[in-house]
Amino acid sequence: MMQVIVNNIRIGDGNPLVLIAGPCVIESEGLCLDTAKKIKLLCAKLNIPYIFKSSFDKANRSSLESYRGPGLKKGLAVLSRVKKQLKVPVLTDIHCQKEIPEVAEVADIIQIPAFLSRQTDIILAAARTGRVVNIKKGQFLAPWDVQPLIRKIESAGNKRILITERGACFGYNNLVSDLRSLKIMRDMGYPVIYDATHSVQLPGACGGSSGGEREFVEGLSRAAVAFGCDGLFLEVHPDPDKALCDGPNMIGLKELEKLLRQVKSIEKAL
Repeated sequence: MMQVIVNNIRIGDGNPLVLIAGPCVIESEGLCLDTAKKIKLLCAKLNIPYIFKSSFDKANRSSLESYRGPGLKKGLAVLSRVKKQLKVPVLTDIHCQKEIPEVAEVADIIQIPAFLSRQTDIILAAARTGRVVNIKKGQFLAPWDVQPLIRKIESAGNKRILITERGACFGYNNLVSDLRSLKIMRDMGYPVIYDATHSVQLPGACGGSSGGEREFVEGLSRAAVAFGCDGLFLEVHPDPDKALCDGPNMIGLKELEKLLRQVKSIEKAL
């Protein structure tokens, strides 16, 4: 397996399980800094490499009235402060080609959202920055459909690739995790991350917004680590019930330590 290096963090190829975590969307600078600081301290205690994530814009919200974030300029300023003050790598997603040059100046990992995972021009533009590209497998794709996406990134001379599993469409307003996909995609030669919080999302289930079943995050995380993945992607918030985006499928800061101790025990057993 290809080893992907982000700053001093090595992902895949037998390296320790990495955590990518943070609020779904940037609500404020203070919330991001506080959340990232607490997660970083917890990860240091448990010896887990940590990458902060949050979005400056959620362009795929169900409703026009839904909170999308502070936008590109303000959002990148917040991410830059988190990166510099806390000395952690940052990941954020892009939604169009014109955002990519500015995002690449701040983000260590550029994420291709699941709904855009087949958009060739966006993928190529992200790949050409030389940054690590995390491509989220679309809910509408089979795991073997990721191979052409990998080839697109490689065609730009970039082999710094992560693949993230976030569930597959299962009828209306529901997703299901097929853990076989973790092995299928890892066999393609790059590290695979399991997104446990988006995998319990119920897309559009609340009419003007998505629902979620966060009570399943812990069990699915354990199962994914036991089955074999190179990292976990978790959306974490101090108070998920009051979050401005994806609250029903995010987990609280208070629940994070228990979950991480469980998956570290599983990793050690393996």
